[in-house]
Amino acid sequence: MKTSSNSCISVIIPTYNRCWVLKEAIDSVLSQKFANFEVIVVDDGSTDATSELLSTYGEQITTIGQQNKGVSAARNAGISFARGGYIAFLDSDDMWLPEKLSCQHDFFQSHPEAFICQTDEIWIRNGVRVNPKKRHKKPSGMIFEASLQLCLVSPSAVMIKKSLFDAVGLFNESLPACEDYDLWLRIGLHYPIYLIDRQLVVKRGGHDDQLSRNPGLDRYRIQSIVNILENHTLTTPYYRAAVDVLREKCRIYADGCIRRDKVDEAAFYQAIASRYTHGDSTAPYND
Repeated sequence: MKTSSNSCISVIIPTYNRCWVLKEAIDSVLSQKFANFEVIVVDDGSTDATSELLSTYGEQITTIGQQNKGVSAARNAGISFARGGYIAFLDSDDMWLPEKLSCQHDFFQSHPEAFICQTDEIWIRNGVRVNPKKRHKKPSGMIFEASLQLCLVSPSAVMIKKSLFDAVGLFNESLPACEDYDLWLRIGLHYPIYLIDRQLVVKRGGHDDQLSRNPGLDRYRIQSIVNILENHTLTTPYYRAAVDVLREKCRIYADGCIRRDKVDEAAFYQAIASRYTHGDSTAPYND
């Protein structure tokens, strides 16, 4: 279905060689109790049976095929094609409970000032339900500082007014991982990210092709924080918080490089850490 209605929700599912689990993701969307949505599946150059699976859905979904460019490019392609006033992402290894879209749509109707919200999740690791640690508890509101240390927003759990991307930009396609961390920081600088305290997403992990299993992910978080410091105007508390986390992540990453005899790489991250201090007179302080 295509519609230009602002009340329509465009559901974007990026996928790459996930035929083994993709059907469950799509079916969980088609089973939603909310009726006004479109499903856009972006096949990021899959070489398995993904195309054959997608063809079985006919007009129930829209399929975009592209050469393998990564999840950021896939999501951005979906956003560009989307006709709805709201965007909801679903990773192809996750699932939604039937009330997910209706619950978030109701939230936006009750909070017209909001631009983004997320729900809570059920975590499954290797087929077994697990409880998130205390540090993974999702906050609500202005969560920029809390989000610096680790990603506290899940792509599969968010719903975003499409107009917000005009203000903050799309996913950074130069990042092979932590692209969502980067976007949430850019949003969190200026907008509250609200939490609906209901577990309406089944987040599944533990499989080998998860991007979050890749080693050295902090180098992409470091890149994101540097981008924030260099290209955005921060309040003094936000600047200091970003510098503190950046220096800590650079130290930890550089120490790991030294242990692996990667001296030049360690020096690179040590230099980044030394570039920023609380007393930097060029820092964009704004109280």
